Amino acid sequence: MRRITRRSFAVSSVAAATSALFTPAHAQAYPARPVTLIVPWGAGGGSDATARIVATLLEKELGQPFNVVNRTGGSGVTGHAEIAAAAPDGYTIGMLTVEIAMLHWQALTQLAPRNFTPLALMNEDPPGVQVSTSSPYRTAKELMDAIKLAAPGRFKASGTGQGGIWHLALVGWMQAMGLPANQVAWSASNGAAPAMQDLVAGSLDLTTCSVPEARATIEAHQARSLAVMALARNPSFPDVPTLKETLGVDYSTSSWRGIGAPRGLAPDIATRLTGALKKVYDSTAFKEFMTGRGFGTVWRDAGQFETFMDQADRQMGQAMKAAGFAKA
Repeated sequence: MRRITRRSFAVSSVAAATSALFTPAHAQAYPARPVTLIVPWGAGGGSDATARIVATLLEKELGQPFNVVNRTGGSGVTGHAEIAAAAPDGYTIGMLTVEIAMLHWQALTQLAPRNFTPLALMNEDPPGVQVSTSSPYRTAKELMDAIKLAAPGRFKASGTGQGGIWHLALVGWMQAMGLPANQVAWSASNGAAPAMQDLVAGSLDLTTCSVPEARATIEAHQARSLAVMALARNPSFPDVPTLKETLGVDYSTSSWRGIGAPRGLAPDIATRLTGALKKVYDSTAFKEFMTGRGFGTVWRDAGQFETFMDQADRQMGQAMKAAGFAKA
C-alpha cells in the first residue's frame, strides 16, 4: 500500500494545480455559461424567428441559455461584423445570411464567407415567380414567352430594394434564359409585402420574392405563384413547379440562413455545436415551426456549408456584375 507523506501530497497537489492552470478553456465542458447568438436583422423578421427557435432548442440540447441579440444596420454589415470580430471561444455565434455573399461586392464591407467558421446551414428559401390573379399568364412558360417578345423594360417586377437578393434572382433568371439582365425592369420596394400589394394593384407584372412571403396574398386568391427558382419543389407548396420543370432552364438561387462563428473557433467546440444543431434540425419542434411558416429547411454540415457559401459568393458576384451593382 502506497504511503502518502506530507511531501508527496504537496507535490501531487502542485502537479494537479499546474495541470488545471494550463488546461485549455475549450477542453472543459462546453458550454459552461450562456452563449450569445447575434442576428444581423431586426426582431420579428424571418431571420429573427428562425434564430429564436434554434436558440430555444440549442438551450435544451446543451443546457445553457442561447441569448438572441439583434444587431441591425448597414444592410446586414453591422451584425455580421460583430460576429466576425468576437472572440472565437464559442460564446458568441451568429446567424449568417445570404447578404454575407453580397455585401463585399458592393464595397460595403471587406467581410466575406472566409471570415467565419461555418457550423451549419438550416434554411433556404428560393425565389418564386408570382403574378396577379388578373394576369393573363397561367404558367411560367406563357410569362417567359411574352417577356422574350417584349421590348426591354416593358415588364416590371419587384420584391425588394435595388440590388437585393430577389432583384439578383431576376437578373440571374434572365441571364439563364439568354436575355439581357435588364430585360425586365426592376421597381425597388421596401420588401416583399409592399411589392405584393403593388402586384395586386396592377403596377407590377410579377414579383420574385419567396413563396412563403407571398403566401398571404396567394391564399387570399389575389396572386398565384407560377414557379420556384429551386432544384426541387417546396413541400409546403407542392403545386408550384421549378423553373426546370416548366421552362427547362437549370437555374436556382435562394435566400438562406445558417449558423456560424468567428474564424478560428476551436475544432472541438465547432464539432459540438454542429452536432447539437443537427439534433435541433432533426427535431419535430424545429420542423413544425419552419413548415408552419412555409420556410424551407435544408441541412448542410460545416464543410458543406463552407462550400455552399463559396459557391453563393461567386454566383452573387456574377449577378451583381451583370446588373452593374458590383464595385469590388
